[in-house]
Amino acid sequence: MARLPEPLPLTLALYQPDIPQNAGTMLRSAACLGASAAIVEPAAFPTSDRHFRRAGMDYLDALAIERHASWRAFEEWRAQAGRRLVLLTTTGETILWDFAFRAGDILMVGRESAGAPNEVHAAAAARLVIPIAPALRSLNVAAAAAMALGEAARQLRGTGEAM
Repeated sequence: MARLPEPLPLTLALYQPDIPQNAGTMLRSAACLGASAAIVEPAAFPTSDRHFRRAGMDYLDALAIERHASWRAFEEWRAQAGRRLVLLTTTGETILWDFAFRAGDILMVGRESAGAPNEVHAAAAARLVIPIAPALRSLNVAAAAAMALGEAARQLRGTGEAM
């Protein structure tokens, strides 16, 4: 099995996640790809919940997770760090594969039940969409996050960019 030579200079941020299994899966994906993570509270479940821990398995112990008590706290942290927010959304203007990721980007996904609110859309430097078959609504958020992380990893690996 191939091993990562270096961490992925990217953060996956979950905006008020609803479903512990999806959150655990997304965080496991971030850990496996070498990205860091952030959770914008409130989550609809305690992050110590057994379903959340089971979905993330022991991978969560290998992941740096920033926890933010609110959107405002997250935005203050992000502004202080000077990092670009990239939102994955079904209403995005830019197709995922047409976007150029940069080291330090924060890739955010919205709630499973409601997506991200207008204030999150307004704060995002880019809003990305994954094209799907016309008769269907959306991908599972964990599948979409894994696809986006994979594309960011493809672009950023070997570029020499560091955070």
